[in-house]
Amino acid sequence: MGEKVYFSVVIPTYNRKPILEKCLRALETQQVTSTVTGYEVVVVDDGSTDGTLEWLSSNQSEFPHVRTFEQNHAGPAAARNLGVEKANGDTIIFIDSDLVVTETFLQSHADALVAGQAQLGSDKFFTYGAVINTANFENPTSEPYKITDFSAAFFATGNVAIPKHWLEKAGLFDTGFQLYGWEDLELGVRLKNLGLKLIKCPQAVGYHWHPAFNTEQIPNLIDKEIQRGRMGVLFYQKHPTWEVRMMIQMTLLHRILWGTLSLNGFLNERTMLPLLRWLISIGKSQLALELARIFLNWYNVKGVYQAYSEMKPNLS
Repeated sequence: MGEKVYFSVVIPTYNRKPILEKCLRALETQQVTSTVTGYEVVVVDDGSTDGTLEWLSSNQSEFPHVRTFEQNHAGPAAARNLGVEKANGDTIIFIDSDLVVTETFLQSHADALVAGQAQLGSDKFFTYGAVINTANFENPTSEPYKITDFSAAFFATGNVAIPKHWLEKAGLFDTGFQLYGWEDLELGVRLKNLGLKLIKCPQAVGYHWHPAFNTEQIPNLIDKEIQRGRMGVLFYQKHPTWEVRMMIQMTLLHRILWGTLSLNGFLNERTMLPLLRWLISIGKSQLALELARIFLNWYNVKGVYQAYSEMKPNLS
């Protein structure tokens, strides 16, 4: 890694054109010093149907750092792998296409990478920036940090910088994770097994935009939790450890916890609907989402055990 870095910011995208525009504009206004020899933004379109590619090609002059690639819809793991393969940089930064970064984002990662190299005497680490969730589309970077923004993940692709050669040595993302969830944390387990360390870099801030919670989102959120349960079992098949069981909520503790909190499923999307609607109507959509997590987590735990019982013959 040395004293200087060339970044390739890899961004998979699928039907996110309005927020992708904000994401890319923020990356064009980066303030960097001589430690950053240059950077490129590698956008991989995962089969979007909302005119993302057409918009990018007709506005190319506004995005001099952007290089665009496309694939048939195959999910974020395959898209990130293609982005890494096409990247010219020695250091990869992964962000999502609904993340809007500050002007010092790249420089903050660069400073942390140089400091980490000096401290550890090697490049066997990656830097992990801060992700702040926001529903403010007009001005996402005005959102304050909240306790719910804390993440204990080891390797999450929302905001992370890592030497390219370690990704290649670990084998990149497993494209078997076709449904929602876990493909980045599973790669994280392989990176940890190679001896890579995590260095937090809270100065590299990204604002993760998603629309404010409303009750129309509930069926999609439930579906995601069931998918996450299924992919969690795939994660456990590859790494059958207690640590992974805890991560994917496949323990008796989680069954008791979410079973009890949901009153064994009595608190669900139907029984809680009037309360959630009322909270949203008085401007408390974030609180409504936190309460909805009671039944969303219960769906996740049930999804994990359902998928596990179906896969058990393959695990023996």
